[in-house]
Amino acid sequence: MKNVADLAGVGVKTVSRVINQERYVSADTIARVMRAAEQLQYQPDVQAGNLRRADRRTDTLGLLVGSVANPFSAAVHRAVEDAAVQRHVAVFASSLDDDPERERASVEAFLRRRVDGLILTTIQPSQAYLGPQLEQGMPVVFVDRRPNGLIADTVLTDNLEGAARATRHLLAGGHRRIAFLGDSEEIYTAKERKRGYLDALRLEGVVPDPRLVIENLGEEAHAELAVNELLALDDPPTAIFSAQNLITIGAITALRAQGSSHRVALVGFDDVPMASLLSPAVTVVAQDPSAIGAIAARRIFERLDGESEPARDFIVPTRLIERGSGEIRPA
Repeated sequence: MKNVADLAGVGVKTVSRVINQERYVSADTIARVMRAAEQLQYQPDVQAGNLRRADRRTDTLGLLVGSVANPFSAAVHRAVEDAAVQRHVAVFASSLDDDPERERASVEAFLRRRVDGLILTTIQPSQAYLGPQLEQGMPVVFVDRRPNGLIADTVLTDNLEGAARATRHLLAGGHRRIAFLGDSEEIYTAKERKRGYLDALRLEGVVPDPRLVIENLGEEAHAELAVNELLALDDPPTAIFSAQNLITIGAITALRAQGSSHRVALVGFDDVPMASLLSPAVTVVAQDPSAIGAIAARRIFERLDGESEPARDFIVPTRLIERGSGEIRPA
C-alpha cells in the first residue's frame, strides 16, 4: 500500500480510503490511486482488512466432505458454493477420505484461516475438540454423519428408512437371499443402512445369513471381489443391496463380468453416474446431496445472522427409482 501511495503521490491513509470505497475522496485522486494500484498489481489483504472490522468476519467458510471424487460429495460442495456466492462468501473445501487424522488437520487449517463457519463430514470417534469453537459462537453444521461428543446442527439423509425401503423392495419381488454390501463399520451412515436392511428382513421373518453380509468395502475393487465371492457360494444370493454408490459400481462390474447382471437383482443406495443407461438400468434409493448442501449452507448463514435456537437435525428423505435391476425376480 505504501508503494501505491508513493506512486500516486498521496498518503497511505488516502489509498486505504480509496480501496475501501470511503466517501470524500475526489474523482481525480481515486483515478490516480487506481492507476498506481493497477501498475503495481496491488491486491488488498482482504483477510487483514476484515479482521479490523467490528464483526471480525472473513467472509469465508470451511467445508469438509467425504471425497471430492465422489459424486455425492461434489453435489454437496456445489450446493454450498452456490449459496455462498450469493453472499459474496468464499468456500475453502477439503476431502476427508475417511481418515481421522485428516479430519483434524483440515479443521485446524480452516481455523487458522479464521473462517466464519464450518460445514463438516467427520470420521473421528468424537468431535468434542470443537467444543471451544461452539462456545465462542462459531457456527458448525455437520452433514451426512451425526457428530459425537457435542450437540450441533446436523443435516442427514434418512439412511435407516432408505435402506429398509430398498430391502423391502427386493423382498416384495420374491427374494429371500439378499446380500448386503456395506461401507466401514465405523461410519454412522453405514451402520444406519445395515440396521435398515436387517430390520426389514426380520419384519418379514427372514433370518439374515451372516455369509451374505459383507462390510468395510470402501472401494470399487473390494466390492467387486466381494460379489465374486458371493456368487461362488453353494447357495448364492438372488439379490444384492449395495449400501454406497462406489460399492454399487464394483457390484455392477462383477455381475457383468460373471454374466449375472440379468439374473441377480441389484438395488444401490445413492445414485451412480449413467445408471439409467446400463442394461439392466440400475435401481437405486437416491439421496439428494444438493438439498443436503443447500440446507447446510442456509443453516450456517442463519447462525451467522444471529439465529440462536437450539441445535436440530434436518432429515432429508430418499426416493426409490425403479429402473430394472431391482425388479429382477429370483429364478
